[in-house]
Amino acid sequence: METKEAQRTTANPYTARPWLSSYSKTQPQSIEVDYPDALAMFKAAVTRAADRPAIRYFDGTLTYRQVDEQSDALAVALIKRGFAPGDRLGLYLQNVPQFIIGELAAWKAGGIAVSINPMNKARELEALLNDCGAKALILHRHLYRDVAAGVLPKLGHPVLPILTSEREYQTRNDERILPPETAPIEGTVEFSQLIADNAGAKPPAVTYAKDDIALIVYTSGTTGVPKGAMNTHGNIGFTAQVYRDWMGNEEGMPVYALAPLFHITGLIGHIALAQINAAPLGLSYRFEPSVTLQAIRELQPVYTIGAITAFIAMMHHPDAKREDLASLRRVYSGGAAIPPSVVEQFEAKFGHTIHNGYGLTESTSPATVTPLFVKSRLDPISGSLSIGVPTYNTDVAILNEDGSYAPIGEVGEIAISGPQIIAGYWNKPEETERALPGGRLNTGDVGFMNEEGWFFIVDRKKDMINAAGYKVWPREVEDVLYTHPAVREAAVVGVPDDYRGENVKAVISLKPGQDVKPEEVVAFCRPLMAAYKVPRTVVVMDELPKTPTGKILRRLLRDGAS
Repeated sequence: METKEAQRTTANPYTARPWLSSYSKTQPQSIEVDYPDALAMFKAAVTRAADRPAIRYFDGTLTYRQVDEQSDALAVALIKRGFAPGDRLGLYLQNVPQFIIGELAAWKAGGIAVSINPMNKARELEALLNDCGAKALILHRHLYRDVAAGVLPKLGHPVLPILTSEREYQTRNDERILPPETAPIEGTVEFSQLIADNAGAKPPAVTYAKDDIALIVYTSGTTGVPKGAMNTHGNIGFTAQVYRDWMGNEEGMPVYALAPLFHITGLIGHIALAQINAAPLGLSYRFEPSVTLQAIRELQPVYTIGAITAFIAMMHHPDAKREDLASLRRVYSGGAAIPPSVVEQFEAKFGHTIHNGYGLTESTSPATVTPLFVKSRLDPISGSLSIGVPTYNTDVAILNEDGSYAPIGEVGEIAISGPQIIAGYWNKPEETERALPGGRLNTGDVGFMNEEGWFFIVDRKKDMINAAGYKVWPREVEDVLYTHPAVREAAVVGVPDDYRGENVKAVISLKPGQDVKPEEVVAFCRPLMAAYKVPRTVVVMDELPKTPTGKILRRLLRDGAS
C-alpha cells in the first residue's frame, strides 16, 4: 500500500475540470454554502414562506407554519420525557408527514434523527436500535404490533415507542396502498396526542455547528452488516444546495418523493431539497406504480429523483399515459446503474430525459451529477451511460489497487473527497478508518474518467466475474440485455464452475405480454459481446428481488443460483 506521504506527492490527474469550459456559467467549481445547519435551513423556509404548502400527502396539506408548530410541540414532548441533547430518535416510517415532523423535532430537541427502513424485521430492528441507542422510536402502529412489540423489551436500554397511523393527515384512505387502520395500543404513546398536549409550546433554542451529527443513516447491508453513517448538518446543507443548483430546482418548485424518505436520496433529494427551496413535498406512503402515477398527475411536481427500477415499473404499467408525468421538468435517477436503452424508452414514452447522478449514503447523496439540460455522455467502447461530472467543491478520483492514481481512461476504484463526506460510522472507528482514510471516501465502486472529465461506473468491486481468467463486469452484460425488446429488468451474476471458475448467469423479468425462451436471449447476446461475456444461463423471473430503495439484489440471485 502506498504511503500517505507518497500519495500527497503523486500528481493527481483528476483535479482538472475539462467540462468547466462548457458549463462554468451555470455550474461553478466552488461555492459558499448557504446553510451549514439543516435546522436553520428549515427555519429560513418558515420565515419567508410560512403559509406555503410544505407537505402534500394524498389529499391532505400541511403548511410550513404547521410543520414548524407541530415539530415544536413534539420536541417539547420529547424533552419532557427525558430526551436530551445528543440523544437519538428513531424514525421507523414510510413516506408520511410524521417522518419529516419527527426529524425536525429531534433536531429542535438537540438530538439526532435515525432513519430506519420500515421493511426491517425484528432481528434487524433490534440490531439497529441497540447500535444507535435510540431514546425514542416513532413508528406505525402495525409495525409496533408486528415487529417492535417483541423487540423493545429485549433491548439493553429503554426506548419510548411513539405510535402513529399512516391514515393521519389525509382522508382519501387509498386501499390500494394503505394498510388497514390499527387502533391505539395500550402502554404506548400516540404521536398525535403528544402534539395536541403540547400545542403552542416551544423548545429551548438550539444551534448547530456544521460538524454536528444530524442523521444516522444505516447502509443497506447488501455488502455486510449495516453501519450507521453519521451525516452532519454541514453535509445536509451542502448537498441540499447541490440538488437545488445543479439540478435546476428553484424557489417553491414542487418535489415528489419517489424514493423512500429513510434512504439518503429521500432525506436529501426530497426533504432537504424541498426545505431549502421552501417548496411543497408530495408524499404517497410508498412506491406503487399506479398510486405513484396518480399522485404525480394530481400533485403536479416539477422534480423527482428515484431508482431506475421505479421508472421502469411506471413505464411498463399498463395504465401509464404520457400525460401522467407531464408536469415533470427535472427527472433524475441515482443509486444504481442506468441502462441507456431504458433512458431512450422512457423518453419515448413520457417525453422526459432521465438525468444521471451518483452518490452513496457516505457522500450524503450526490458526488457526481449530469448538469440539467445536458445529456449524459455515452462511452463509445462499453456503451455505458456516464454518472456525470463532480459537483462543486468535490474531488473525484480513480485509484489503483495500491492507492495510487490510475491514468485517465483506466478502470479503478472511485474515491471522493468533499464537504458531503460523512464524519464516520457510528461507534465503528476501525470501519471508519478503512473506508474513509484521511476523510476521503473509498467507495468500493469501480469506474473510470474519460478525457472530457465525465465519470463512468463499471460495477461494484465484489460483483466482478472471473470467467476462465477473463474479467466480466455485470453492468456491461446487463446493458446489452436491456436492449432486448422483451426484457423489463436484468441482473447478471457469477456462479461457481469447476472448470471456468465462474460462469455468467443472467436473471431477467419480462415486459407485460412478452414471452421469450432463455436460448433466444443467449442467441441475442452472442453477436453483441465477446464470447466469454455471453450468459451461459438465463433465468426468467416474474420479479427480481430488490432492496426497498429499488436496487436489484444480485447477492440473492447469486446465493440462490444453481
